[in-house]
Amino acid sequence: MKGKFPIEKLSQYPTPFYYYDSGLLRQTLRAINDEANRHEGFCVHYAIKANANPKVLNIICQAGLGADCVSGWEIEASVRAGFHPSKIVFAGVGKSDWEINLGLDLDILAFNVESIPELEVINQLAREKGKVARVAFRINPNVGAHTHANITTGLAENKFGIAMRDMEAVIDYAAELENVTFTGLHFHIGSQILDMGDFKALCNRINDLQDTLDRHHVKVDSINVGGGLGVDYNHPNRVPIPDFKAYFDTYAHFLKLRPGQKLHFELGRAVVAQCGTLIARTLYVKEGATKKFTIVDAGMTDLIRPALYNAYHKIENISSDEPLETYDVVGPICESSDVFGKAIDLNRCHRGDFIALRSAGAYGEIMASRYNCRRMPQGYITEDF
Repeated sequence: MKGKFPIEKLSQYPTPFYYYDSGLLRQTLRAINDEANRHEGFCVHYAIKANANPKVLNIICQAGLGADCVSGWEIEASVRAGFHPSKIVFAGVGKSDWEINLGLDLDILAFNVESIPELEVINQLAREKGKVARVAFRINPNVGAHTHANITTGLAENKFGIAMRDMEAVIDYAAELENVTFTGLHFHIGSQILDMGDFKALCNRINDLQDTLDRHHVKVDSINVGGGLGVDYNHPNRVPIPDFKAYFDTYAHFLKLRPGQKLHFELGRAVVAQCGTLIARTLYVKEGATKKFTIVDAGMTDLIRPALYNAYHKIENISSDEPLETYDVVGPICESSDVFGKAIDLNRCHRGDFIALRSAGAYGEIMASRYNCRRMPQGYITEDF
């Protein structure tokens, strides 16, 4: 299916590689800012874990978003890209000492704390530096999400966060520590969520928790609801930009913020997924006993989501306008799970054809590996071509 990609220019780069449509990325960022700015106190951070390509990060930074980091290396990447430390939040269940010290040295906006032992370590390290760390507590709200089990994070049995029953005790304990100051509550229930009812359920749970804190005269400066908004993997051309209006409106209508409270979001996939495409070349078209295989030079090392989550990515032969034929699209890795799609209708494939795996801007390049001693895929934005 020809038409969307600059075929004559793609051949300048060795496949496989990631192609990022910077125009679509900027349109997406404008949509985010337009909708978020309609609501007072809404602050949007970009979840670096979705895609840390430096050129992509720089575009997102220029749009004014903050950064949501889950490692010290992500903090370093965000600072290199231009994100100001005052707009960086740092989450993660296993922050090491050097990562905490980095956040302290930079004076980041907040540590999203997930356990009492972590709180104690942050207090100790801050004391050694003569600093006071701003902390928000990640509360596990026991709210399910209609998404893949491996990317659901808000249930009671998940490893993330502090149990609701412990919330007040942890806040009281933090008040006794001299080198941390409690600033807010943090939540995240999962990823690739398309049902606004899941976010409404989170709002209702937060409302109940805030009512409890009000009764105990506990002031909360900010609420962080994480991210989780999904994208339309089936129709990347028809629905290239997620429904940010419905997303932000859901929180505006159902979350009862207190006067002066800030509401923070941590969007990742919804920002970058649709702008990214993994470009591969067809190595062979193989005739099996009952099916045809299109064997491409990209593998699960370059895009692991189909193997890891059985995730769907729309696959297109962007070199061909010939009639459709049905193929299993597979990679070269020595694993049976190295399959991008089965029984996929593609324009007739030939050796050398470019194959596009769409909606790969999130958790694609960033999750690549060197299994089989393969080289890491490179990422390019539209301006590079």
